[in-house]
Amino acid sequence: MQGTTAINFFKEWRGLIIFIVIMVLFRSAIADWNQVPSGSMKPTILEGDRVVVNKLAYDLKIPFTTLHVSQWSNPTHGEIVTFYSPDDDKLLIKRVIGVPGDIVAMRNNQLFINHQPASYSRLGEEIVNQLDAVQRRKHHFFYESVGEIRYPVMLKPSGPNEYNSFGPLKVPKDQYLMLGDNRDNSRDSRKIGLISRDQITGRAHTIAFSIDYDRYYFPRKDRFLRELN
Repeated sequence: MQGTTAINFFKEWRGLIIFIVIMVLFRSAIADWNQVPSGSMKPTILEGDRVVVNKLAYDLKIPFTTLHVSQWSNPTHGEIVTFYSPDDDKLLIKRVIGVPGDIVAMRNNQLFINHQPASYSRLGEEIVNQLDAVQRRKHHFFYESVGEIRYPVMLKPSGPNEYNSFGPLKVPKDQYLMLGDNRDNSRDSRKIGLISRDQITGRAHTIAFSIDYDRYYFPRKDRFLRELN
């Protein structure tokens, strides 16, 4: 009797069940959208942004695992990626700063890649003005450029300390050094260590939509479908 009931249930709802299974597999292995709950990637990504992640950017994995079926690319400098923290297995989103073979150092928030200093230029007000007045007052905002790669960062003016100065560190094979754009408020490789290649789940490329937690979840329409850089 129970078997007949289960069969009848499946027949009645098979369309919905198949759709759900396909969507779950799609989000696990092909593409996903992730809510960003913290400000570690400000000013690039704000709390409340829903970020689209391409899980086929570098490889194909078995759904619900980090096992590779095939691999065709690797993360490169400046890309924003999602990965599982080696500390607690939480899914994080950060920017790739060091790739295998790089020598990375930081001196009072000045980044050095292979002994070459990053250059810094003024960040446009369009990006800065997305933050509240308190954050704008307490931080400095720049474009950080490493070669032809340029991306926004924010940091507090302070002297050298164990968080804004490290290295030089040579990144080993199959390891990556990740930093948040919000340099003084990011749980990244300075806290959790280097990230292995198999922990990286995909490349974030677009903000699908965004809601403002401080304004009764009002949508930030100017951030809809905004490409990340």
